[in-house]
Amino acid sequence: MRWIEAAAALGMAAVAAGLGQSPASSQAPPAVQMPQSEGMPTVPAPVIPQPVQPPPFVVVVDAAHGGSDTGARLSGGIEEKEITLGIAARLRSTLRARGIVVVTTRQGDVNLMPVDRAQIANRAQGAACLTIHATATGSGVHLFTSSLSPTASSRFLPWPTAQSAYVTQSLKLESEIDSALAHTQIPVSLGRASVEPMDSLTCPEVAVEVAPLVGGHVTEARPVTDAVYQKSVVDAVAAALEQWRSDWKQ
Repeated sequence: MRWIEAAAALGMAAVAAGLGQSPASSQAPPAVQMPQSEGMPTVPAPVIPQPVQPPPFVVVVDAAHGGSDTGARLSGGIEEKEITLGIAARLRSTLRARGIVVVTTRQGDVNLMPVDRAQIANRAQGAACLTIHATATGSGVHLFTSSLSPTASSRFLPWPTAQSAYVTQSLKLESEIDSALAHTQIPVSLGRASVEPMDSLTCPEVAVEVAPLVGGHVTEARPVTDAVYQKSVVDAVAAALEQWRSDWKQ
């Protein structure tokens, strides 16, 4: 009769399982994962939108001349390449103190071809590019932008005329610098030129040429080498770039 008792015990266990109960001596069966068919499409993970980060505001400062290219001869026998490097270094320090990222084309007395300067500036993707010059003629600061005619922006720009897509922005940047210098009562003259590496730059570009400050009814005569005069010019340009950063973000 043992087979009858065994059958009865199995029947009791089946009834208990059907009622959601398990006998005291049994254990819950392991979970079974259903295999996914190769033909079944996978459900992609939800895409969480990330905030768009604007590119950093970068200013490129190009000290003109250098190495065997000495530039103009200024008063006292000072070479232009020395003045431009000193002003560029002062401007770099002033801008960095304001939290602005600065890329310089040269930090020493080295030869640098125009194409090299343009490549450095274009790789930096600057929001503003400034080329620093110095001269013994005139008074105050001369600002130059490219004489190229404005063109529509394009993915592929001819190297010799790449600045044409940025001429309109360059003129706006020039206006900002002009206004800032006017507040310091430094005379400013505006001009257009077609020179290297300006025409190959893919950023708003202004050439800043510092001339001696001729004395007048509101100005005191100062040579280009004067540290106080250089600081006034640099502070005005830095203030203009600070305003340009606000306009650029918008």
